[in-house]
Amino acid sequence: MAWNEPGKPGQDPWGNPGKGSGNNNEPPKRPQRKSDQELDELLKKAQQMFSGAGGNFNGGISGKHISVAFLVLLVIWLLSGIYIVDTAERGVVKRFGAYVTETGPGPHWHIPYPIESVTKVNVDRIRTTEIGYRTDGQNRTGSVLSEALMLTRDENIVDVRIAVQYRIQSAPDYLFNVRDPDATLRAASESALREIVGRNSLDFVLTQGRTEVVALVRELTQRNLDQYQSGLFITTVNLQDAQPPEQVQSAFADVVKAREDRERLINEAEAYSNQVIPQARGQAARIVEEARAYRDQVVARAEGQASRFVSVVTEYQNAPEVMRERLYIEAMTNVLNNTSKVFMGVEGGNNLMYLPLDKIMGGSGTAGNVPFAPAQPAPGATRAPANQANAANPRPADSNVRDFLRNRELR
Repeated sequence: MAWNEPGKPGQDPWGNPGKGSGNNNEPPKRPQRKSDQELDELLKKAQQMFSGAGGNFNGGISGKHISVAFLVLLVIWLLSGIYIVDTAERGVVKRFGAYVTETGPGPHWHIPYPIESVTKVNVDRIRTTEIGYRTDGQNRTGSVLSEALMLTRDENIVDVRIAVQYRIQSAPDYLFNVRDPDATLRAASESALREIVGRNSLDFVLTQGRTEVVALVRELTQRNLDQYQSGLFITTVNLQDAQPPEQVQSAFADVVKAREDRERLINEAEAYSNQVIPQARGQAARIVEEARAYRDQVVARAEGQASRFVSVVTEYQNAPEVMRERLYIEAMTNVLNNTSKVFMGVEGGNNLMYLPLDKIMGGSGTAGNVPFAPAQPAPGATRAPANQANAANPRPADSNVRDFLRNRELR
């Protein structure tokens, strides 16, 4: 019924007595709208549905349906605890924020949130921290002087920049023992670098000590990280740059150049020494061997001559005349073989005969028929003419030698 619809006198559209009915002195109630009436009906139905749990309700929903829905939600909640850890990762299980266990690669399950939670940590990825410089996203390097400038033992300032590469060794230690492990590593590396540089001189840091400085920094930093139980492991430490401050770089460049020249000259001298000394040693060894060979030769010759002399003495004692004649012939043979001119005297003669062996042995066409030439006559003797001497000695030179030796044997 509409509000303005005519009805009974003294009644509103819902049949309530009006103000002028005279039967009720209560004030008239506010009329309700249709929308309000529909909202009241919905609220009543909802109260009936929830007040009759375990029985039948007007909405058609039973307690069995609620149990099934609860079980479905419970299964979904339990399945949410399944997680998979990759090969390069480790899973850290926390119960109400406290560490429980560490899980390796593969599928696992934990009590779902909010009771337990899992944090996955990559333990194989190599991380890098920079000391003394920073690299932006475009690979541009900027110096950090507060970290790079350090004081050496000889009170010189050096600009040192290193890069430390590391990985996570223990995921629980990395998450729980140190508040910021990466910042701790940077601070520990800088402290170790300053300590090592402060122990050594500037020349050592700039030249031959680079490798040793890097090794000492890695060892000292790792020792400190192990004491902190940070769960980090340093793989490599790279010395990016070590040089004097920019204001004195030119002077130090001259010093480095002079040092390199000195090293070059030393290396050249050592190379020359390594070349000359073996040669000298070889020559000395050769001379020693030659001396030993000469010694052995002389000793052997002397021993042979001594043995020959002993054998000659033995034969001489057996036949003195024969050995005497033989020795004389051998001596004359040796003498005549070593001379080219021979003067011969004939017993009972007045002239010395000249035998030109050099011409005979020279191989000339008439060498075999050269007669004896007379030599200077003896004091008090007359010199025969040349044609008379040639006529008196018509035999060749080799026949004269044989006759002379034969006559010598007959005497």
